[in-house]
Amino acid sequence: MPAFDYRAAKSVEELITLLSDVERRVKILAGGTDLLIQLREGKTEAGLLLDVKKIPQLTTVVYNPQQGLHIGAAASCYRVCHDEAVRQYYPGLVDAISLVGGVQIQSRASIGGNLCNASPAADTIPALIVHEGRCLINGPAGKRSIAAEQFCTGPGTTVLQAGEFLEAIEVPPPKGHFGAHYLRFIPRNEMDIAVVGVGAAVTINENHSHFQAVRLALAAVAPIPLYLPEAGDMLAGKEITPQAIQEAARMAQAAIRPISDLRGTAEHRRQLSAVLTQRALEKAIERARQ
Repeated sequence: MPAFDYRAAKSVEELITLLSDVERRVKILAGGTDLLIQLREGKTEAGLLLDVKKIPQLTTVVYNPQQGLHIGAAASCYRVCHDEAVRQYYPGLVDAISLVGGVQIQSRASIGGNLCNASPAADTIPALIVHEGRCLINGPAGKRSIAAEQFCTGPGTTVLQAGEFLEAIEVPPPKGHFGAHYLRFIPRNEMDIAVVGVGAAVTINENHSHFQAVRLALAAVAPIPLYLPEAGDMLAGKEITPQAIQEAARMAQAAIRPISDLRGTAEHRRQLSAVLTQRALEKAIERARQ
């Protein structure tokens, strides 16, 4: 691994200042579970690794019934996944975060790092999308906020501009009769990368008979985690029936842009997309009814 300098930033202001030094090729170190591997394999370069886990704003996890959930970009997956409010109100997030490696990886890795790594197969990103997560970005020009589905622009690339960084993820409070679920298919029993992953979130009416709102997002089926607003719009207002769910599954299957690789063929991914979309919706509906 090439040599690099290391520094632990203590404040957001210090972080912004250090990131502006373009010549030092600064890379942010949140957990390092992806970055250190990329450095070792020569897939990226860094003159300075800037550790951000000592900045309070970037490691907090706070829930407010009116404002929702605030997750610091460097907060560990383990901390988020074991937060009582997250487990109670954001089940789809817990599903996804619990699949990120083992306990050791979860104790270092962060949701913010998962977002910034921008893998098309990332598990947490579809879950953030269906939970209507927003990315709070900070930098020399100030703060801005964008929807999670707009953050990734391609494999390994994001909307972050020079000097900008992801400060937090904000998720609105769930509405009444809300349920969400994330699941994936992997070649091994655990700790593998998704062949296909599907996140679903639904809000249903008081009688539990009709959809009010639906969000669907898939992993590992396109160059970026894929949000499917058309399928959600099709279900909104419809009666909850097996036929409606199957139609959404067919729409998901038609919308994906899969490739063939070592983990699976494009055709296998098309089949899995329909099956997993149906299962994710059924589980989300079950949770909403509870």
